Amino acid sequence: MPGQSDSWKPGLDAAVSGSRLSQPEGVSLFSAPLALLGAAADAVCRRLHPEPYRTFVIDRNINYSNICISGCAFCAFFRPPGHTEGYVLSLDEIVRKVDEAVALGATQILMQGGLHPDLPLSWFEDTFRAIKARFPGVTIHSLSAPEIVHLSRISGLAIGDVLSRLRAAGLDSLPGGGAEILCDDVRSTVSPGKCTADEWLGVVRAAHGLGMRATATMVFGHVETVEHRVQHLLRIRQLQDETGVFTAFIPWSFQPQNTALGGTPASAHDYLRTLAISRLFLDNIPNIQASWVTQGAKIGQLALAFGANDLGSTMIEENVVRAAGVEFRMSAAGLAGLIRRAGFTPARRDTQYNILETL
Repeated sequence: MPGQSDSWKPGLDAAVSGSRLSQPEGVSLFSAPLALLGAAADAVCRRLHPEPYRTFVIDRNINYSNICISGCAFCAFFRPPGHTEGYVLSLDEIVRKVDEAVALGATQILMQGGLHPDLPLSWFEDTFRAIKARFPGVTIHSLSAPEIVHLSRISGLAIGDVLSRLRAAGLDSLPGGGAEILCDDVRSTVSPGKCTADEWLGVVRAAHGLGMRATATMVFGHVETVEHRVQHLLRIRQLQDETGVFTAFIPWSFQPQNTALGGTPASAHDYLRTLAISRLFLDNIPNIQASWVTQGAKIGQLALAFGANDLGSTMIEENVVRAAGVEFRMSAAGLAGLIRRAGFTPARRDTQYNILETL
């Protein structure tokens, strides 16, 4: 039997051999040596993705409004209703931003904003229809689960009906925002105005019922414990077992600057450890995405040796993380260079992880 100091070893060996990790084994991996953890995650990643390339997508993140009634303690971006810095983009502005992104090769538009009390469901329907009318080939990968729950509440419609109407208007898939940590004791501290963990999962389940796909995220490094992180991974894995809805998982490290919550940013070691454990634990999710947006280019590149097979997107525009004082910018050529220098062939993909071209 392993001693306390190497209690992580059975879990690591199990993951490398292809066995499913238990929740206690997942927790134990947080005490494993980082180098061994990275090597194990890389081995699993290469087994799932033996192809010589690693991927990214060209997209734009359009934050249609910063007005929000949620008041999350970890968010530096939102402004309450009536604030002088609050805004809502006009339809013309949104279409112009999409036009600029398409000219740069974007195939995906990610629209997210606050929980605005006065933007009706019809505003989103009109916006999506306008985008699709002008750019029918662009994937609208937009609106987080909390935004869907919010629209359900203010419209009086069921979640499924809201999603059906948005899908008919042009919504293609859901990004994983708003998941934070899927444990309500954590959510009650960092995002008490947002949907519950069960509501978040319910939105994604309903989207699957309509034939839509989604990504999953985790924001870590604030008030949660490693047990909370693994509980979050477990709930994502369980829903994936049930539905197969998730195309990818993206762990993000909390950025405390300018937030009510404050604190110290998660270290690069903590980020890489959590990323590697995500790859080992989520045996049913095909893609793990690196977060160069919060960690920077070099750690994003290193993540390709810690279980990630994708560098996410170019994020032609990004405002939420930037509001917390962190701003890393990367072009498609920059992302391709990172992948190439990591020893892989860069490939541009679409939202569903279909390869569009190798570079």
